[in-house]
Amino acid sequence: MSTVIVQPTGVCPADVLAVARGTAKVVLDPATVEAMTVSRAIVDGIEAAGRPVYGVSTGFGALANTFVAPERRAELQHALIRSHAAGVGAPMPREVVRAMMLLRVRSLALGRSGVRPLVAEALVDLLNHEVTPWVPEHGSLGASGDLAPLAHCALVLLGEGWVLGPAGDRLPAADALRRVGLAPIGLAAKEGLALINGTDGMLGMLLLAIRDARHLFAMADVTAALAIEAMLGSERPFLPELHAIRPHPGQAASAANIHRLLQDSRVMDSHRDDLAHAVQDAYSMRCAPQVAGAARDTLDFVELVAGRELGSVVDNPVVLPDGRVESTGNFHGAPLGFAADYLAIAAAEVGAIAERRVDRLLDVARNRELPAFLSPDAGVNSGLMIAQYTAAGIVAENRRLAAPASVDSLPTSGMQEDHVSMGWAAAKKLRTVLDNLTSLLAVELLAAVRGLQLRGPLTPSPAGRAALAALGEVAGEPGPDVFLAPLMEAARDVVRGPELRAAIEREVGPLA
Repeated sequence: MSTVIVQPTGVCPADVLAVARGTAKVVLDPATVEAMTVSRAIVDGIEAAGRPVYGVSTGFGALANTFVAPERRAELQHALIRSHAAGVGAPMPREVVRAMMLLRVRSLALGRSGVRPLVAEALVDLLNHEVTPWVPEHGSLGASGDLAPLAHCALVLLGEGWVLGPAGDRLPAADALRRVGLAPIGLAAKEGLALINGTDGMLGMLLLAIRDARHLFAMADVTAALAIEAMLGSERPFLPELHAIRPHPGQAASAANIHRLLQDSRVMDSHRDDLAHAVQDAYSMRCAPQVAGAARDTLDFVELVAGRELGSVVDNPVVLPDGRVESTGNFHGAPLGFAADYLAIAAAEVGAIAERRVDRLLDVARNRELPAFLSPDAGVNSGLMIAQYTAAGIVAENRRLAAPASVDSLPTSGMQEDHVSMGWAAAKKLRTVLDNLTSLLAVELLAAVRGLQLRGPLTPSPAGRAALAALGEVAGEPGPDVFLAPLMEAARDVVRGPELRAAIEREVGPLA
């Protein structure tokens, strides 16, 4: 996607990904400019009439009843941005900031914020010239939206604050604007508030997380199938008729993936009719689709919530078509905070059950005649013993991160903002959980590949052969211990990237 056109109806998730992670340019549709022009005329009329309206002719938060004289209203908007750009900590990733900026453009484009088109155009200019504000990780409580992070973005429009340099360093915004030929803008009444009163940060992180989780949950089926194959597990628990009688959609999809991935395997053929074969596999094998499938259903719910938010006007106050300007609580991030916390719980469990399969693969008492810790010479060599330690530590961290942020409200602004969502924190830790899940699936992939190598000369499934090809050059053949960290990083790259899944799908067809 080379161009994202922001319509008066907003943007779609693919647009956000194209701008956040790609190089797509952003363009305002003429109808969008018209919608903002109409909305701004209403604010100008209120100013001319001298009516008291929150954020236009009054202070903010606990100062909402403080009247501001007309000649100081532009000053009010600039002061708001400077005072609210109060974040601290490491900078947020470039992709998060770019997603947040596009989503603020989207919100302004809906024509309910009362800003001049030039404000949205200034944000578009930053995106198109790849000027990314430096947004510290701490500062948002998720109500009134992501105030501090968005203020750090808005401050750059004024030629103040910081931007991310090419090496991730911090540079003065004024220098960055000058370098690309952009000039600072001045703000009129209502415009500072409209730039920061939104859920764009948490929504941007959630949309990115949805994309990542969708891929990782499919890869979880792949690594589960490979581990089951290496442990001489049964394919029978994944038969479609067994999941039709418990019709959770995600469970059926996950089971169908695993069943398909286990076909055409000489490893599976070797024990299918063996009477000594276990009647039932352990839960971590047999119940893989029940856990991963429930996570898929959770993800579907989260995607529904994010889609609703993507079409929502999130600002305060809002300018209605009939000329009214009304205060609203639509900036409160509870829907997104709840969704992010829910998905973090689901993703943590997908990782936890993967670690249990790794532990089983390494245990000589349970791995069905594989060597201890998947080392051909255990004792002198430790094999993948400590890789499982690493996985266990990550599972423990994910359990801590799965504790919901959205129940942890703290009152602010002189008790005017006496309940906040913590949605920013929920979305931020969700991204950490998903990054951790990538590592857990990487350990399972590495262990499963070692197990399948040790089942030779039996030929694994097409999925197994693709995994061996993807990791074989780095992992080599089972033998004396090697420096494991590079192997684990290579496995992370394989899990995160699209190549292994694409190679598997060329052999077995599309995975759900």
